Amino acid sequence: MIAFLRGQLAEKQPNRIIVDVNGVGYDVSVPLSTFYRLGEPGAEVALRIHTHVREDALALYGFATAFEQQIFERLIATSGIGPKLALAVLSGIEPADLARAVQASDVVRLTAIPGVGKKTAERICLELKDRLPTGFGLEPGAGRDADGSGDDLRRDLLSALLNLGYHRPLTEKAVDAALTRVESPTFELGLKQALRELARLS
Repeated sequence: MIAFLRGQLAEKQPNRIIVDVNGVGYDVSVPLSTFYRLGEPGAEVALRIHTHVREDALALYGFATAFEQQIFERLIATSGIGPKLALAVLSGIEPADLARAVQASDVVRLTAIPGVGKKTAERICLELKDRLPTGFGLEPGAGRDADGSGDDLRRDLLSALLNLGYHRPLTEKAVDAALTRVESPTFELGLKQALRELARLS
C-alpha cells in the first residue's frame, strides 16, 4: 500500500494531479481543500495517500493534512458513499465546515454540495456525528496565487466549478459575485469565494 508521496508536482488541475517521484508519475486524485495548498508545477509536494484497491483498478487519493484524510476515510466507510463522492464532498465544503455541519446536523448545507441528496446528507450526519476526528481547526491554505486575471481568471474558475458538477447559470452568478467581492482576486481566493457564493445561492 502507498501511504505517502513526496516528489515534484508535474501536472495540476482541480481534483487531479501528477506527482513525479524519481521519474515515476503518480496520478493522484485530490479534493479542492488540498488543491488550494499546492504550488505550481515544478514545486515539491508531500501528500498523505489513501490507496483504494478494487478488482479492476488501484486509485490514489492524496491529502495535504491528516484531518482531510481522516474525514475522507470516515466518509467512504459510510453506507452508499464511495471515494468519488467523498472527494466531491471535500471539494464542495471546507473540511472544518463539514465537521461543523455534521455536528449541527445541517442537512441543507450538505445538500448544496453537487451529488449529495437529502438522504445521503442525513446519512452523513447520522453516521459521522460521533466518528469525526477531534480538532476542527485547519491551518490556512498555503497554495500560491494563480497568474490568471480578468477574463482568463473568470474562465478558469468557471471551468473548475463546472468540472465539479455545478450547473452553468448558477456557476456564472457565483463566479461573478466572487470576483466583485474579493479584492485582488487570485484563482485560489476566487474559487474559495465562488464556493461560498454557490452555497448561499443554492
